[in-house]
This record gives sequence, C-alpha cells and structure tokens, in this order.
Amino acid sequence: MIRNFLTSFQLFSPAEINEVIGMMKPKKLQKGEFFIAEGKTCKEVAFLNTGILRTFFRAETGIETTYCITFPGALMTAYASFITGNPTIENIQALVPTELLLIQKIDLDHLADTNPNWNKFLKIIAEQQYLELEKRVFQFQQEKAKKRYLDLLENQPVYVQQIPLQYLASYLGITARHLSRLRNELSF
Repeated sequence: MIRNFLTSFQLFSPAEINEVIGMMKPKKLQKGEFFIAEGKTCKEVAFLNTGILRTFFRAETGIETTYCITFPGALMTAYASFITGNPTIENIQALVPTELLLIQKIDLDHLADTNPNWNKFLKIIAEQQYLELEKRVFQFQQEKAKKRYLDLLENQPVYVQQIPLQYLASYLGITARHLSRLRNELSF
C-alpha cells in the first residue's frame, strides 16, 4: 500500500521508493494504544496500513474532543510537534488494532537534504494537510451535522461502523444522543 501511495505522486523512481521503504519500521498498536500522547515530542511520521486512528485533545475540564480520524492509506503525525520539536498537546490513539509504517524525522530530513523530489513531496503533503483543515473548518461553518455524517458514510462506510459512538459524535461536533437520532432517522 505504501508503494502505491508514493508512486501516486509521480515524483520518485522505484529505487527511491525502495530506499524510503527500507527506512520505515513496522509498528502495531492494539485498540486503545497511543501513537503519541500529549506532552511527548513527535519525531516520526506514520503511514497507516490498516486500522483507524483518532486525534484528540483534552480540555481543562477533562472532556476529550476528537478532531481528526485517519483511515488506511494516509500519513499521520502530531504535525505541530513534528515541525517545531515542541511537546504535543494532542493524542493519537488506535480505535481498532492498527498497523503502521514509521519513518523518523531525521531520515525524512536527510531525504529532503539529498533529493529535491522529497522537498516537493513534503510541500505537497503540507498543502494537502492545510486543505483538509480548511475543508473541515468550512464544513463546521456551512454544513449541518447530518450532511457531515452522510459525507463520512459515503467516503468511509466500512470504517465508520468501527468508530465508537462518542468519538464519532465528537468528531462531527454533536452529542452522542444527536448522532443516535441521526442514525435512526437515516435507517428508515
């Protein structure tokens, strides 16, 4: 899956793809295990082979807010911590058994220093992250929860069923009760 992901950017030769794959280390997370927890510094990027990750933060009240859910075939990191080297305020947790491929920041920096295509790749990834964030902000400002839920169902129908109700509701910006009503309404 990682080979197809990297090939899709049309930047790298097969040898360059093999080089980066050789730098990656597999990691398995059990349900509930963390890729990174708040207060830690993120020094790696994960490619999600299988499973589902949720990214959340805890308010001072202790309430958790899920603001990102990542599905297979995507990259994931605590981006601000990864860039700045400061401890993260977010948590990235496996919702189901999950398999990752990890690459260290030091290895990505080396690739970027020695091959301009990796700089292009990192720029594209940063741009994609920005566009996803902007899309999410606009969804919350312009769409009703029902539309956000239907979009998620359309794009990730298999995985949505595996996300616990309270996390999915938080991600959609609604209460678990409201999500239950939406599900009942849509099942008719």
